[in-house]
Amino acid sequence: MASRRRQHRRDRRGPRTRVVRATLGWTEVRGLPRLAMLGVAAALMLAGAPAMAAPPAEPSVSGGEAQPVFNTAAPIRQDLWVRAPVDSDGDGRDDEVHVQVVRPAGASGKLPVVYQASPYFAGGNDVTNHNVDVELYVPNGAEGRLAPAPGEMRARVAEDLRAAGITVDKGQITWQYEDFFLARGFAVMYGESLGTGTSTGCPTSGGRNETIGARAPIDWLNGRAKARDAQGRNVVASWASGKVGMMGVSYNGTLPNAVASTGVPGLEAIVPIAAISNWYDYYRAAGAVVAPGTYQGEDTDVLAKYVYTRADRNICTPVIDKLEQNQDRVTGDYTQYWNERNYLDDASKVHAAVLAVHGLNDFNVKTKNVAQWYEAIKKAGVPHKIWLHQSGHTDPIGLRRDEWLRTVNRWFSKYLLGQNNGIDREPKATIQREDKSWVNEADWPAPGTAPATAVFQPGGRSTGGLATSGAGKVTESLDDDATKTAADLVAAPSSPNRLAYLSKPTTTSLRISGAVDVSLALTFQRPAANVTALLVDRAPDGSSRIVTRGWTDPQNRDSLAKTSPITPGKEYAITVSMQPHDYVLASGHKLGVVVLSSDNEFTLRPRPGPGFGVNLAASKVSFPVVGGQAALTAAIG
Repeated sequence: MASRRRQHRRDRRGPRTRVVRATLGWTEVRGLPRLAMLGVAAALMLAGAPAMAAPPAEPSVSGGEAQPVFNTAAPIRQDLWVRAPVDSDGDGRDDEVHVQVVRPAGASGKLPVVYQASPYFAGGNDVTNHNVDVELYVPNGAEGRLAPAPGEMRARVAEDLRAAGITVDKGQITWQYEDFFLARGFAVMYGESLGTGTSTGCPTSGGRNETIGARAPIDWLNGRAKARDAQGRNVVASWASGKVGMMGVSYNGTLPNAVASTGVPGLEAIVPIAAISNWYDYYRAAGAVVAPGTYQGEDTDVLAKYVYTRADRNICTPVIDKLEQNQDRVTGDYTQYWNERNYLDDASKVHAAVLAVHGLNDFNVKTKNVAQWYEAIKKAGVPHKIWLHQSGHTDPIGLRRDEWLRTVNRWFSKYLLGQNNGIDREPKATIQREDKSWVNEADWPAPGTAPATAVFQPGGRSTGGLATSGAGKVTESLDDDATKTAADLVAAPSSPNRLAYLSKPTTTSLRISGAVDVSLALTFQRPAANVTALLVDRAPDGSSRIVTRGWTDPQNRDSLAKTSPITPGKEYAITVSMQPHDYVLASGHKLGVVVLSSDNEFTLRPRPGPGFGVNLAASKVSFPVVGGQAALTAAIG
């Protein structure tokens, strides 16, 4: 970002600067004050040049959408440092957030801002993840060693920036949406998270200081915070309307949720894509230490070390060390540490309109994060809309470009430009179906969804049954082997390491919309265990697909905040809530639930050994089915 600042230093001349390009009849004139520009125009006219049409001063709107009327070839760029009211690095001074503001040339009116905050603009460090091949915690017993293991996270910045459509080359940031917004009269602002790039402060993986830092530029745009340029001069955002929309993917989408939860005035709309709403549900699941997909062994401390790219490599070490202590990879309990990173608690403060986007097959930021956030903001009475697609951790611009850009434009035109374009009165949910077609529905989960119950029938080590009646009267057991992947266990015709229960081929299609809950009566053979449940679609050709999955630590059966011992041989009621989904099981396919202990790709991985028994008579599955129990009974009997 530093090199980008040097590249555009000539364009930083304060609020009076004008950079005009050869568009709409204007001839390029760089770096001239307004009076000089007018003189050039007069000279050209006297010389017989064509008359120049004035550039638009403000965004132009037609049909409720901002129109592309501004030239984007030479925007005005300005690097600033905004003071944030927090001292997270303990140096005795307020932290500063480095921002880069990009404005369309020729705009002289008050502009709204599309703002993206990120910890990734300066890249990332090579760091080691935690070892996950450890024994599980036993209260008052020997603890597994949670030592670092060889590994690195170099791929994370590439994946997240690719998902966000951002490229960084020698500090030069390019976002795939920048020209789109500039052309329509929106300014674009990039902000480096605390502890990253040339911002000061410390990274804390969703901590309160990061939220305060990401909020500060909005306060500056509204005259409530101070900013300076590289020479230390005070800079005022006299060009800004004060109305801001935040947007981003992954961490860059999480920060809009965080800032919106503060209720900051001026933040009128957010577009969180593949975003976290509760960091506990990113790194934990019902007491179990669970990794984000493809990042086994990552945790808040590892992520903070990864994005800690500010020049001072020592000042934040005590802060990050404290993260490692407080995140608690031993018990997995929900503590005040995690509560600080739970934006759901402050959903009632949100007033920014929320357009939430998530991949139904995203197991990095799992779908629970969008489902619970969307439900919370609905309850808060916040304007809302949701897009759900069939891909994973990605931006929908690569899936349905034209319609997506039109939706985003109308969303920001409504809430940043005040256009009564009707987007708030349209169907709330846009969902991509399994055949890649798109449907619009009243809301999500689908209207008409109701719980429907099924039970297990014996034979789980090969294939047991799944039906709406006729529960088995036996206990079936499995052994734990974390060296085997869930996909391999599902595909195996039989295995001592999982229990599989499948319905008969469905007579009609069946739609599941929401979270599947598996209630199990379990008898453990060891005092600690992982419990994993999978939702499976078995096709007529015998192939299987894991649709969604869930995990729990039975030691947290009574409370997320408190670990309770397990007595081997005693039966416990344990519920596993799977990640929410929206899935249509085709007619002729089999609906399945597979139970295992450790999940190689997500949970901690103790040594293979005894697992647990499942009392089929006292176990059941609750499916959120469109049409409820009648629809499930009609489909599987």
